[in-house]
Amino acid sequence: MGANSIGKEFVITCFGESHGRCMGTIIDGCPAGLPLTEEDIQKELDKRLPPKREIVSARREKDIVEILSGTYNGFTTGAPICALVWNKEVISGDYDSIRDRPRPGHADYPARIKYQGLNDHRGGGRFSGRITVAFVIAGAVAKKLLELFGVEVLAYATEIGKIRLHETPTLMEVRKNTYKNAVRCPNPEMAKKMEETILLAKKGGDSVGGIVEFIASNVPVGVGEPIFNSLDAEIAKMLFDMPAVKGVEFGAGFEAAKLKGSENNDLYVMRDREIETLTNNAGGVLGGLSSGMPLVVRVAVKPTPSISKEQKTVDLSTMEETTIRVQGRHDPCIVPKAVPVVEALVSVVLVDQMLRAGFIPKVLGVETVGEYSGVKE
Repeated sequence: MGANSIGKEFVITCFGESHGRCMGTIIDGCPAGLPLTEEDIQKELDKRLPPKREIVSARREKDIVEILSGTYNGFTTGAPICALVWNKEVISGDYDSIRDRPRPGHADYPARIKYQGLNDHRGGGRFSGRITVAFVIAGAVAKKLLELFGVEVLAYATEIGKIRLHETPTLMEVRKNTYKNAVRCPNPEMAKKMEETILLAKKGGDSVGGIVEFIASNVPVGVGEPIFNSLDAEIAKMLFDMPAVKGVEFGAGFEAAKLKGSENNDLYVMRDREIETLTNNAGGVLGGLSSGMPLVVRVAVKPTPSISKEQKTVDLSTMEETTIRVQGRHDPCIVPKAVPVVEALVSVVLVDQMLRAGFIPKVLGVETVGEYSGVKE
């Protein structure tokens, strides 16, 4: 399997470049019988573009999805699903003048060395955050599958710059508020402060990063494979495949290093005739397997490296030091667009793992889907 594919049962292969003709994905292994339309995918793609123009890149692709194969009469057939969007708002000239001056914080320099100058440098080419369009397409299909089995993945911004939520929101707050504001934060008051932080950085020709948290509810106990295919390892790998991610932590994360075993252990109790834990420091994963508690994971996203401040670099044509001011259209903060991408990538991993473990059948029948009754609180 090449470097552009991932998964064992639910395999996705992404293709396209930032300024190429299109971005898309091929999904191999999606069960037959899943109700799926372009509208199902479109509603997820639309989440990538926050409504406030001031806090995102001026490049506003409509990203209208086309399903080219794998469905018939509104249902998946079991054949590979190919879906794509066409790149329309492309201004490649912004990158001609800096082709020999690698942008600090980007993959320009290592990519040029690895591919001996043959890589597409426009907008970062294959290394652009635009590749997340393909991730969201695959995630939309995965989310539709998970819905049938009562599993829900919800992500939201918990921190932007130095503004952060101090209390974990309820699932109802996340569902109700996250996509009602431009920064994808479930707390309306904190969302306003986060917006102000982004605009202040933009005004100064700079950018800010932040943290995205996700909660996956109703994941069956025992999802995951031993050692090298453990659930947390697969999720972490997938999240690190997302551009700009610099850290991933489950449950208590690095704070667990400061606790005693008696403080960190999640004690088992019976609630409504089901086994649960009093706390969730493990973040829903034990020994690489889902524990039955919600998956709770935080993802650190670095500041957008493309900024208009003058920075030092090297002219690769002369091998002399010089400076660069990155022009073009860039997000002053990646976090708002990252929220639906995190949901998508986690959903892809969960579907792949649930297929491996037999929690999702290869063919969906009315009887199979009818056994499940939706998402719990």
